[in-house]
Amino acid sequence: MLDTADLPDDVTALKAMLIAAQAREAAKDVQIVRKDERIERLEKLVAAFKQAAFGRKPEKSDADQFDLALEDLETVMAVIHAEDEADTPVGSRVTKPRAIKRGSLPKHLPRVEEVIEPESLICACGGCLHCIGEDVSERLDVVPAQFRVIVTPRPKYACRACTDGVVQAPAPAQLIQAGLPTEATVAHVLVSKYADHLPLYRQAQIIGRQGIDLDRSTLADWVGRAAFELRPVFDALIADLKRSTKLFMDETSAPVLDPGSRKTKTGYFWALARDDRPWGGGSPPGVAFTYSPGRGGIHAERILQGFSGVLQVDGYAGYNRLIGPDRIGLDIRLAYCWAHARRKLVEITRNGSAPIAEDGVKRIGELYRIEAELRGLNPEARIAGRQERSARLVCDMHAWLVHHRAHVAAKSPLGEALAYIAKYWDGLKLFLNDGRIEIDNNSVERTIRPIALNSRNSLFAGHDTGAENWAAIASLI
Repeated sequence: MLDTADLPDDVTALKAMLIAAQAREAAKDVQIVRKDERIERLEKLVAAFKQAAFGRKPEKSDADQFDLALEDLETVMAVIHAEDEADTPVGSRVTKPRAIKRGSLPKHLPRVEEVIEPESLICACGGCLHCIGEDVSERLDVVPAQFRVIVTPRPKYACRACTDGVVQAPAPAQLIQAGLPTEATVAHVLVSKYADHLPLYRQAQIIGRQGIDLDRSTLADWVGRAAFELRPVFDALIADLKRSTKLFMDETSAPVLDPGSRKTKTGYFWALARDDRPWGGGSPPGVAFTYSPGRGGIHAERILQGFSGVLQVDGYAGYNRLIGPDRIGLDIRLAYCWAHARRKLVEITRNGSAPIAEDGVKRIGELYRIEAELRGLNPEARIAGRQERSARLVCDMHAWLVHHRAHVAAKSPLGEALAYIAKYWDGLKLFLNDGRIEIDNNSVERTIRPIALNSRNSLFAGHDTGAENWAAIASLI
């Protein structure tokens, strides 16, 4: 409440005071409206996030699309926070840190120190100020990629006293003789294309921003020559993997241009992977991709020539050829994937109440909890833990499987899911007696994901040979 004694007698001053009061009220109203608008925007963001996270399968099946949506939501959230800070007077801002993943600055990064001194080190009393401490902040800076030209003169020398000829150092070996790029430049193009999923025409545009005119076909020539030189390294990688006694295998489709038809045909990238870290194996992890024009088991058989041991796969029927009676020179045992068995049951639970499927998911979840505790132990310890804790659960689940298969319609979704588990039962329980075997083949599925992402970004490979080069280079990158 205002006291009339505080009001000025001057009419002009009184009007000014009234206008200022009205301006403050109007500013408050604007802030309230803006706050309401932000609340509404936040509610829409939450609804969009829920749709992306929990929507129907066609709307959220692409993990990369989900990540893109999440990035956009987080960006808008940052804009809203910035607007709030801009509308708050500087003196009344609360310096409470936001709950975001700020990141850390690794010690190996070079530090550039910029000391900011006061304008004067002379005290108001005339004395000299001395340092009693300091506040230090660190911010992440970037030096944009910068192209440079390597100039390599090779002086020629001759003797003035004789005519024995000219002496000159030999030219160093180059990946592309008399070509423009250094090996580092070619490696940059390869990593950008196969690891960062930047097609060559986009790379040409990026390079062009620095005034360097390089045609996409020139970059393609560099990639092709690098693929030729890297082929022995890729062959050595394949050979090293096949010397292992435990591998994973998976495949993914690869659209390939079909010359003459103006259409694409479907080829396949096959991933052969090794990951011995869960059981403390000494061999380093690795993956090799190979391309084939089809998905038949004959292609898997060709790729695996020379390998003997345990191969962990999903339930694709083409792998049955590897253990068939007419196989040629292969000594392979197939271990199957519990994640795929679980996935069949999970799909049923999403369509409504399904007590049997839910029970199956719960039983498999118990096996996964045990595996999480055994991960990293040596094979002998893993076998002991599985025999003590998991074997009984697997035995109970087999009885559960037999019982429900006898009472569920074979053609129903649940009947088909149970039939799938029964079909691969021997390979599913193989992990109980071999500590090197994982409970699923998620290791290889993670390695094959970048290939699938790259095929979406590139739309298709231009030729079968191009797809083979793609597979070989991606294996090394």
